[in-house]
Amino acid sequence: MKEVRTRFAPSPTGYMHIGNLRTALYGYLYAKSQGGKFILRLEDTDSKRYVEGAVQIIYDTLKDAGIFYDEGPDIGGPCGPYVQSERASIYKEYAEKLVSLGGAYYCFCDKERIDSLKDENGVGRYDKHCLRLSKEEVEEKLKAGVPYVIRQNVPEEGSGSYEDLVYGTVTVDFKDVEDGILLKSDGMPTYNFANVVDDHLMGITHVIRGSEYLSSTPKYNLMYDAFGWERPTYIHLPPIMKNAHEKLSKRNGDASYQDLVAKGYCKEAIVNYIALLGWSPKSNVEKMTLAELEEHFSLAGLNKSPSIFDEPKLRWLSGEYYREMPAEKFAALAVPFLQKSKAYGRYDEAKLLRLVQSRTDVLEDIPSKLDFLEEYGAVDPALYFNKKMKSDAELAKSVLPQAAAALEKLEKFENAEIYASLCELAQSQGLKNGSVLWCVRIALTGRENTPGGASEMAELLGKERCLSRLASAAKALSA
Repeated sequence: MKEVRTRFAPSPTGYMHIGNLRTALYGYLYAKSQGGKFILRLEDTDSKRYVEGAVQIIYDTLKDAGIFYDEGPDIGGPCGPYVQSERASIYKEYAEKLVSLGGAYYCFCDKERIDSLKDENGVGRYDKHCLRLSKEEVEEKLKAGVPYVIRQNVPEEGSGSYEDLVYGTVTVDFKDVEDGILLKSDGMPTYNFANVVDDHLMGITHVIRGSEYLSSTPKYNLMYDAFGWERPTYIHLPPIMKNAHEKLSKRNGDASYQDLVAKGYCKEAIVNYIALLGWSPKSNVEKMTLAELEEHFSLAGLNKSPSIFDEPKLRWLSGEYYREMPAEKFAALAVPFLQKSKAYGRYDEAKLLRLVQSRTDVLEDIPSKLDFLEEYGAVDPALYFNKKMKSDAELAKSVLPQAAAALEKLEKFENAEIYASLCELAQSQGLKNGSVLWCVRIALTGRENTPGGASEMAELLGKERCLSRLASAAKALSA
């Protein structure tokens, strides 16, 4: 059985778009699920779009996401070089061969003539003018050094069909396909030519890419057929949408992998979520590690419906990973964000981390979860009201001095002891535990919502600060 070989062939034009990363991930997962090879190739022939540092971003992003390739520019392999700008002589050789096979021709038309073919909207279509030049005329122009490009010779009639594993049978009429440029006047190939040559020479068996290439594939197949090469298996992926009407796009400034990591989304969750954007596992289990994705990924789960990037779902998944993460690993990730909080340095770091780990979905939320600890002021009496807890300001006025007295007696001022003491107070007064705990938490924090309960807040504040706040809140209610 032929070894499965997939590839990811990004252009170094900036950050790693979510759609690009999904293409890489699916190529990697399919290769691994079949015991095959995953190849990285850099398509950098468009120098105008090249962005300095973008190559390193590609390397770093794939490594960070755990997507390791078997062959590539930085690690080598038997089919290199894996950078298109280093393969110019290869493309020239095959472009000239395609001319000899009748699948392409030399075009000597200058810019003025090409522009004359355009209508008032700037839309034009090449008219095959140079295809009609005699062999002698072509050789004469080549010897004279007349600048040229090599164009594909697309049939004027008929259609091209192929089978896509996601979209089924795809057919394109050749009358709708222009004789595109394969080799530019500077000797560099266009994407349309280079990807065909490279995929063949690198033994790529399955081409996985975005659905925007569905209509281009028949012209690639014309080249495969002219060379007598076996066509690869095609797997085109549906777009990832921002909403029902807009595609997710880096041109619109939509989030990249780097942006999501910088915000503090769990990396494993990002990869996990991206895998679900267009693929459904048979088990319907959504939370899967990369190793589990490798084990369960199959082409049967791919669908052709566009996927909407649902950030709330990604937040949920990220939180699930953080809650199950070992405390030491969470701390290493969370401390840089914790340091941005007003509470940092004022409280026990381990306690702060323990408090937020089970309540954090995205690490950039940590400061807002803790800043209130240093923003304590006058407590709004209305906050004591809670119908469910049967609590209000009058109850708090009675409870707070008693709570302070009970907590002052504690020698060990820790969560379990504090909680037990406050519950004992509630029972002695014939109150619900929740009523007392609610009043104490409001008094200590001045906030309706906090990342921990009354006893956790008390332990974090420490005995001295806790008693001081209870006294202050009680005094305000009695004024």
